Amino acid sequence: GGFDAMYYWDQFHPIFAAIVILLVGWIIALVIAAGVKRLLQKLDTNHKLSSATGRTPNIENLVSKLVFWFVMILAVVGSLNVLNISGVSDPFSNMVGRVLAYIPNLFAAVAVGFIGWIVARLVRAGLTNVLSRTELDEKLSSEVGVNALSSNIAEIFYWLVLLLFLPIVLSILGLTGLLIPVQNMVNEAIAYLPNLFIAGVIIFVGYILAKIVRGIVEGLSNSLGLQTQAEKVGLFKNSNVSKFLGSFVFAIIVITALIVAFEALGIQAISQPATAMLNEIMYAIPQIIAAGLILIVAYIVSRFVGRLVAELISGAGIDEIPMKLDLQRFLGQTRVSDIIGYLIVFFTMLFAISEAANRLGLEQVSVLIAMFI
Repeated sequence: GGFDAMYYWDQFHPIFAAIVILLVGWIIALVIAAGVKRLLQKLDTNHKLSSATGRTPNIENLVSKLVFWFVMILAVVGSLNVLNISGVSDPFSNMVGRVLAYIPNLFAAVAVGFIGWIVARLVRAGLTNVLSRTELDEKLSSEVGVNALSSNIAEIFYWLVLLLFLPIVLSILGLTGLLIPVQNMVNEAIAYLPNLFIAGVIIFVGYILAKIVRGIVEGLSNSLGLQTQAEKVGLFKNSNVSKFLGSFVFAIIVITALIVAFEALGIQAISQPATAMLNEIMYAIPQIIAAGLILIVAYIVSRFVGRLVAELISGAGIDEIPMKLDLQRFLGQTRVSDIIGYLIVFFTMLFAISEAANRLGLEQVSVLIAMFI
C-alpha cells in the first residue's frame, strides 16, 4: 500500500514526453522559421517578386509561417505517437508523409521557375539593350508618335519566356488540371509566333518603303516647284505642299502595311473594315485629284478670261457710262469692267464646283448649285 513512484512515472511519462516534444518542436519551429525569413530577406525576395509581377506580396512572412506550422505539425504528430493516440496521429502522419514526399517536386519546381525567371530577365535585358542601340524608339517617336517600343517588345518576350517555363513547373508539381489549358495556350502562342514575325517584317518593310517614297515625293514636288505654283493660286500659303504630299503618301503606305499585317495575324475584325476603308480612300483619291484640278483650272482660266474681258470692256469705254448717267456714286470706286470680271469668275467657279461635287459623289451640292444658276 506504499507510494509506487515507478507506477506513476510509467503513467505520466508519455504525457511529460509529449509536452517536451511540443516545447522543443515549438522552439525549433521558431528558430527555423526565423532562419528562413532572414535568408529570404537577404535574398531580397519581396522586392524581386514585386519588380517581376508588379505587386507587393509579403512572401517572406508567408513562407516563414508555412515552415513554422509544418514543423509544429511534425511536433504534434510526434506527441500523439508518444501518447499512442493512433486514431488522431495517423491522419497527421499520412499528411506529413505526403508533404515530405512532395517536397522534392516543390524544390524542383522552384528551381525550374527560378531558372525561367533568370532566362526571362536576361532575354528582356538583351532585347532592351539591342533595340535601344538601333534608336528605334527615337525614330518611331519622331515619325509616328510611338513611344518606348523597345521596352514593350522586351516585356512581351519576358512574359513569353515565363509562359514557356510555366507548363514545366505545373508538370513537376503534378497539377494536370492547370497543365492542360496552359499547355494548349502555350502551343497556340508558339504556333502564332511565325504570324507575329511575318507581321513585324511587313510593318518594318512598309515603314522603310513609306520613308523612301515620302522622300521621293517631297524631292519631286520641290523640283517641280509645286510650292510656288500653289502659292500663285492662293493655296498652301502657310504650309508646305511638298511636306503635305509626302506625309499623305507616307500615311497611305503605313496604313496599307498595318492592314496587311493584321491580315497576316488573322485579326479579321480589324483588317476587314480597315481594308474596306482603304479601298474607299484609294477610290476617292483620283476623284479628289480630279475635283481639285477642275477647281484649280477653272479658277485660273476664269481669272484670265475675267481680266481679258474687263480690259476689253474698259477699252471700249463702258466704264464711263455710269459717270455719264450719274450712277457712279452708287458704285463708288468699283468699275463696271471689274464687276463683269468678278461675275465671270463667280459663275465659272459655280459650274466648276458643281462638276467637282459630281466627281466626289455629292449630288445634293450639284443639284443645289444648278438650282441657284
